[in-house]
Amino acid sequence: MGLFDFFKKKESTPQEQAALDTGLEKTKENFFSKITKAVAGKTTVDDDVLDELEEILVTSDVGVTTTLKIIDRIQARVARDKYLGTSELNNLLRDEIQQLLAENNSNDFQNFEYGQHKPYVIMVVGVNGVGKTTTIGKLAHKLKQAGNQVVLGAADTFRAAAVDQIKLWGERVGVRVVAQPMGSDPASVAFDTLKSAVANNDDVVIIDTAGRLHNKVNLMNELTKIKNVMLKVIPDAPHEILLVLDASTGQNAIEQCKQFTQATDVNALALTKLDGTAKGGVVIGISDQFKIPVKYIGVGEAMNDLQLFDRKGFVDSLFKQ
Repeated sequence: MGLFDFFKKKESTPQEQAALDTGLEKTKENFFSKITKAVAGKTTVDDDVLDELEEILVTSDVGVTTTLKIIDRIQARVARDKYLGTSELNNLLRDEIQQLLAENNSNDFQNFEYGQHKPYVIMVVGVNGVGKTTTIGKLAHKLKQAGNQVVLGAADTFRAAAVDQIKLWGERVGVRVVAQPMGSDPASVAFDTLKSAVANNDDVVIIDTAGRLHNKVNLMNELTKIKNVMLKVIPDAPHEILLVLDASTGQNAIEQCKQFTQATDVNALALTKLDGTAKGGVVIGISDQFKIPVKYIGVGEAMNDLQLFDRKGFVDSLFKQ
């Protein structure tokens, strides 16, 4: 199996679906217990039920704008179908959320073709503490498992532990790492990594970057400089700018997404730490608000717990009783 087979994977394996079910357990418990209370003793989806549902979605970190969109859709369905019992509410809600995710991931990750790119260059951005380095390591593992040559570029040269962490992941996964001493120019590291990848005929390059939201202008300048240097080696690099967000931070993740999408051309999202939070609804809100495909989700600590985002599997798991 090559790189492109891995990226075109269509559906979760039973093991991945089981890990997803377990990872979403806290979100599901929080979500369903509230819905159950909201519809207790009710026989129809009336205004009171819809008001309760609106509050549940907002408090599950789906976000106000996305919540109102979902409620409007459900109201339209109720009006069209004339009578809907509360027993049908879960199926109705699942359908609308799936449809929303489908609309917002119209160029879904599972259908992308990367055949024209070798090496395929991924620049990873995100604040410190969101699981950025771990995501890079797990992604490198996935790609190597699929039979690809992967090289990592340790371009977060401002944080003492960052370069060492990337090197450790490189050793653990068994992939090359290009690094320079702490304090080096990040763009120089990116340049060296791409030159090395081309010379070594590597399939995928993953570049780490500094995880600081210190100043939006500085962040933009820094990321633009790294991108410009990459272009000198590979004319259309980076092919993917992957923003890593911690799902457990809820609305803070949405704010971080806003900052980074203003600073650079983010075209892919990874949501980590879904297994440790009841705020899994943020996946729906972020997808809807920013129209950027959620490509990966982290559902556990194990090496294989970074999954390709399967929107149908995600919603099915969320509503599994």
